[in-house]
Amino acid sequence: MPLPRRPRAVLRPAALRRAPRRSTRHRLAADAGLLAVAAAFALPLVWLVLSSLDTEATLRVRLPAAPSLRNFSAVLTDEITFTPMLNSLLICGGATLLTVVCAALAAYPLSRHRSRFSRPYLLTILFATCLPVTAVMVPVYALFVRVDLVDTRYGTALFLATAQLPFAIWLMKNFMDGVPKVLEEAAWTDGASWTQTLLRVILPLMGPGVAVVAVYTFLMMWGNFFVPFMLLLSPEQLPASVSILTFFGNYGAVAFGELAAFSILYSTPVLVLYLLVSRRLGGGFALGGAVKG
Repeated sequence: MPLPRRPRAVLRPAALRRAPRRSTRHRLAADAGLLAVAAAFALPLVWLVLSSLDTEATLRVRLPAAPSLRNFSAVLTDEITFTPMLNSLLICGGATLLTVVCAALAAYPLSRHRSRFSRPYLLTILFATCLPVTAVMVPVYALFVRVDLVDTRYGTALFLATAQLPFAIWLMKNFMDGVPKVLEEAAWTDGASWTQTLLRVILPLMGPGVAVVAVYTFLMMWGNFFVPFMLLLSPEQLPASVSILTFFGNYGAVAFGELAAFSILYSTPVLVLYLLVSRRLGGGFALGGAVKG
């Protein structure tokens, strides 16, 4: 005997009306949360711009009563801005170049040659990226004292490059894996050496990857305060990340307007670097036509 069929559940009009209302409430709650997060990030930037134009700036976010560029003119001096910015460019630029070169040379054998030591080496590199700089700063300082590298810009750049090298190798290796090996084999057939293959075939094809490694490395070094603060002693050799302490006076007094103006000038090289490489980063890897035929 066939079993009786169960009647299908019929949605009532009230239930149909409640479903869109519930989804609307969820969407509004999500939008409110996103707006709160955006406001938390935008509020310090708004304070930075407004305070740089206010000669009587405080920690409050307010429109300046009389907007003026006096804060910028006060910080645009050799001692406050130009010399520290030049030191930052020399230290971070040299360390970035050294990091990119060493990362490319280290990533090439890891990407192209298979060995039983490759995985342990990569895991060691990954562990080194998690090691905080403060954990090794004391022995590094003692070593730098022995080899006479304390209070030298090239010594600071060398340590910054060493600290960023593990993650740079990891990134470079992943980008290099995306370059087809058949292009190297074609270059070898034409008589190219491995150095010529690396410089003329692989690195040009992974230009966006090299740019990512360079920009990330430069950003990490540009905002580093602790390392140059420990290794550099002379005021004329301090980078901008350390010279910003000059705006914090004794007994809690802070020149907020000049600090905001200096912070905007301090962020300018990073923004310029991003604008210069943004088009290259958006281009992606144009390898589709290189392996045809």
